[in-house]
Formats: sequence, C-alpha cells, structure tokens
Amino acid sequence: MTSSGTYSFSISNGEAVLDAFERCGIRMPQLEQEHFFTARRQINLMLTSEWSNRGVNLWKVQLNSQALTQGTATYTLPSEVVMILDAYRSTTSGGVQTDIFMTPISRDDYAGYPQKQTQAPPTVYWMDRLITPTVTLYPVPDSGGPYTFTYYALLQVQDANIPSGETPDIPTRWFDCLCAGLAYRLARIYAPALEDKRKTDYQDAWLAASGEDLEQAPVRIIPRMWGYYS
Repeated sequence: MTSSGTYSFSISNGEAVLDAFERCGIRMPQLEQEHFFTARRQINLMLTSEWSNRGVNLWKVQLNSQALTQGTATYTLPSEVVMILDAYRSTTSGGVQTDIFMTPISRDDYAGYPQKQTQAPPTVYWMDRLITPTVTLYPVPDSGGPYTFTYYALLQVQDANIPSGETPDIPTRWFDCLCAGLAYRLARIYAPALEDKRKTDYQDAWLAASGEDLEQAPVRIIPRMWGYYS
C-alpha cells in the first residue's frame, strides 16, 4: 500500500455546515431551509467577528503600503483591516530603499501633542479603529520624501457563503476548528443537550490550531533606541 502523494484535500463551506450538524446529531434528511439560513449566519459571526477578536490569524496578515503626501497626516485604511501589527516608513534614494520602524501610539498620546501639524519625517502612528479605520501619522510628512507608510495588517476573514462549493478563507490546519466551532454554535440553537460537549470540542480544536499558528522565531528585546530616528 502507498500513500496518495497528494496534498489537495479541502472542505467547502457547505461540507463544513453538514459536518457541524452531524456533530449535533442532525442528519442530512432532517435539514430544512431554515437550518442553512442559521448556519450561514453563525459561520459568518464566527469567522468575521469572533476570530477577528480572538487575535492574530497569521494567514490573514498582509503587507500593505500607502504613499504619503506632504502636509497630510490622516489616511483611510481598507475596511477589512482589523489592526496594524508593525509599520515602517520607507524612502528610496539612488535606487536604495531605507526603512525606518515606526512606533504605535494611543489616542491619548496623540491628543497630548501640542503642535499636531508639525512637519518632519513621521516616526509614530495612531490607528483609529473606526468602521472604516484610519491611520494618523506624527509628525506630518514633510517635503523630504517621497515617503511610503508600509505596514503589516491583520485582515478580517472573508465572508462565507454556502452554495456553489465555495471554500472557507482559512488554511487546512484550521478545518477541524471551523467545523467544531460551528457545531458548538449550532448546538446552542438546535441541540442544547450537546452544547457543553461541543463547546469542549471547540476549545480543544481552537487550542490545537492557535497553538500552531505562531511564528517560529525567538523574541529579542533591545531597550537602547536613542539616535534611531532621522
């Protein structure tokens, strides 16, 4: 006997819904249209809301960039950006790009700056987490650029629809967690007697997936930062 030699297994949103109902003791012949409306609502509440709130999903980290304009401090970010993880200011001279790390600040920090229109190379940024988020830089970009604000963004997981074999916006290592989480949510509605068991299954699946969804790199803390910005 030999193994398949392939790595193409996937699961559609519809298959995840069927699996979740089966974990709740509800078989395919018992499913009605109402079940699928509820399942679509619950899978999207889990993916787009709960999983965004739970933390950094590495497969949804994307490198974005924003060209900066002299005298403009605030820029609109894509609505799917949940948070900025890291950011740097880029300049190019003679074909050589130089990146300077930028530090995040809070609303209180920004409010405390007495001269918010001061122009110089930006060194810090404040992300205002609105429905359509914005980022405000300080100091305001001056004429020394052109500058580019480059940042690693955590994005919201894409919407999930059940028809047409659509697949979830997650990697293979999260498939079981998807089914377990959806089963827990559906058990609260259709199988209350199984809610505790499905919750335990979901917690176990979440710990297994999130525990692996990490960068395998050491952390170094270097406190001396003077003379860095220019």
